[in-house]
Amino acid sequence: MTHALQLVWNPSHGIDLGFFTVRYYSLMFVIAFGLGWYIMKHIYERENIPIEKLDSLFIYTVFATLIGARLGHVFFYDWDYFKDHKLEILLPFRFEPHFEFTGFAGLASHGAAIAIILVMYYYSKKIIHKPILWILDRIIIPVTCGGIFVRLGNFFNSEIVGHETASSLGIRFIQDKYTPGEAMRLTNINNATEAYKAIESNPQFAPLLENVIPKHPAQLYEAFGYIFVFLILFFLYWKTNVREKLGFLFGLFLVLLWTVRFVVEYVKESQGGFENELGMFSTGQWLSIPFIIVGFILLIRAKKQTTI
Repeated sequence: MTHALQLVWNPSHGIDLGFFTVRYYSLMFVIAFGLGWYIMKHIYERENIPIEKLDSLFIYTVFATLIGARLGHVFFYDWDYFKDHKLEILLPFRFEPHFEFTGFAGLASHGAAIAIILVMYYYSKKIIHKPILWILDRIIIPVTCGGIFVRLGNFFNSEIVGHETASSLGIRFIQDKYTPGEAMRLTNINNATEAYKAIESNPQFAPLLENVIPKHPAQLYEAFGYIFVFLILFFLYWKTNVREKLGFLFGLFLVLLWTVRFVVEYVKESQGGFENELGMFSTGQWLSIPFIIVGFILLIRAKKQTTI
């Protein structure tokens, strides 16, 4: 039995401009990177860093985020599939059982984090000529802000949903329950958008809607947690002197953000990976633990260091 306040979630995939559809997920990425550039611009101005060096930082961060997130999903969560479909790792196509444009379905934040750290090492040495912890202490502010919008994009895509729940927080994700093909087959409507809409509002398909069990909106929980992490980091950078301690803000970021991720994983559906072999925790939780440990180490060491 569903709760009266439970929301039925069946959004369109984007804003139809007639000649082009702006997908919400892509729009969230654009907003994330746009706000990130704006925040870093003000940080660079405060630190008297030439703004032209921000352009290369932006390019490196964009590519590190997208490539790292993709490879993170491939190796951490779905290697059993991609080891036999290597061309699909960096190509937005599926070749079997038939050729199909799929986009890049599968991005992992742990992979993005590792790639950003590696790229920032190069950037710190070759471009900005400062310690890597100096740039990491600052770039985590826009990165956290971006994480909020990425999770909102996941919400629009009805992906990374939580476990079933009978509480009023539950949301009935129609597009999580039925694939486009299933929706069209069950409704005999040859358009996925119209098929989903029929399941949502046509009394004829009420039994299909009843089969959509409410689930936790884990994406929103995570985004909500990231808002607090962002506000804490933003305040500490602009209103205190902790930015003078190398690694303090980056360490705090690792502890807070990955703790949010660790906690939310308890209500999140399995994303696959190696959790069946290790047990106890989900793949996302296992991957979060090393980041949290490193964060605590940086926080302890930061008390003895000052910016060079």
